[in-house]
Amino acid sequence: MVSAACPAVAPGTEVRPEVADIFRHYGPAYLRQHVLSPQVSKVLRNIVRCRTAALGGHAAVCEQCGGKWLHYNSCFDRHCPTCQGSLASVWTSERLERLVPTHHFHVVATCPAELRPVALANPRLVYDLLFAAVSETLLDLAADRWNALPAVTAVLHTWNRQMGYHPHVHCIVTGGGLSFDGERWVPCRPNFIFPVKVLSALIRGKFMDSFVRAQEAGRLHFAGTSAHLDDPEEFAALRRSLYDANWVVYAKRPFGDAENVLSYLSRYTHRVAISSSRLVSVDAAAVVFRTKRDATCQLHPDEFLRRFLLHVLPKGFRKIRHYGLSAPSNVGTRLPLAQRLAGALNRRSPRAPPPQPSPSLPQRSRPPRVGDRCPNCTLGVLVRMPLPFARGPPVPP
Repeated sequence: MVSAACPAVAPGTEVRPEVADIFRHYGPAYLRQHVLSPQVSKVLRNIVRCRTAALGGHAAVCEQCGGKWLHYNSCFDRHCPTCQGSLASVWTSERLERLVPTHHFHVVATCPAELRPVALANPRLVYDLLFAAVSETLLDLAADRWNALPAVTAVLHTWNRQMGYHPHVHCIVTGGGLSFDGERWVPCRPNFIFPVKVLSALIRGKFMDSFVRAQEAGRLHFAGTSAHLDDPEEFAALRRSLYDANWVVYAKRPFGDAENVLSYLSRYTHRVAISSSRLVSVDAAAVVFRTKRDATCQLHPDEFLRRFLLHVLPKGFRKIRHYGLSAPSNVGTRLPLAQRLAGALNRRSPRAPPPQPSPSLPQRSRPPRVGDRCPNCTLGVLVRMPLPFARGPPVPP
């Protein structure tokens, strides 16, 4: 793992700390002091090496004066906060053509606290069950109350604002659906989708039915803080507490325009536990970051890394899933029909411009790129020169 010097910064510009810098400074020592799974270790190493000489890259070289600017490759790990912005842009452009021109709702379903130790020990199973319970509930209610099939996109998050472990699913649901005979678009009320108490009860019931059957089939494994649940009496107590728990579900309407809905959704699809924009200060004693409004949270760098790595997903796990009209089996058949019928019904008004990003603190200036005019001599054009992968022993922090 090789560190890279920070990019050039314009004089007088304040440099904001970045999450990747925390990993580069404190990650190697954390890796030596803690036993991590191969998947988590790989994520830590990827973030440390991202956009450094360790991954190679290219230099933008002026053909006139020889000025040189280095550009290192990204790791493209889905947990890396540095890589998610570009990936979200690509995903947004690809999904635009699959949106139904109607209003949408934002539905969030959360695991109760009693389930979190089991989810930590069985992440793939519990997350799959949560996805299934939420999607089946939304589709069943749409079939029962609208006699129609909606489009649903669901995204898993596992954190709260303090980076604690808090699994929940965000869903964007169309305000209506395609009738099962394929003849018309059935809209729902513009400011109401389903009663949240009904959503909560159905999600709990569907989840618990599958959860108990998984335990009876021996598919659940208990370790760490959930090890005591191997005892049948302890598991029975957990089951009772989960049935009694409040499964928090809420629904709110996001933007009605298709582009704004997609922009809104992209904030959730490629988000990681924390972004660099929330960092306030970083030193060997504490990492300070913003939570809600003006509140902040202060963590030791080791605790910061521990909480971040809690949210590494199982290898190959799909955290973005599509159901109903958005399901892959309907993309080429029912979805175009629904788009046409919904568009004709709604008589779309002129598109509103997508929301502009909020102003942020000054960041590191962007170094010149291939094809730009040289900022030194202003005569030459920058050309590409490949850089090999750096090889050598790890550099201590």
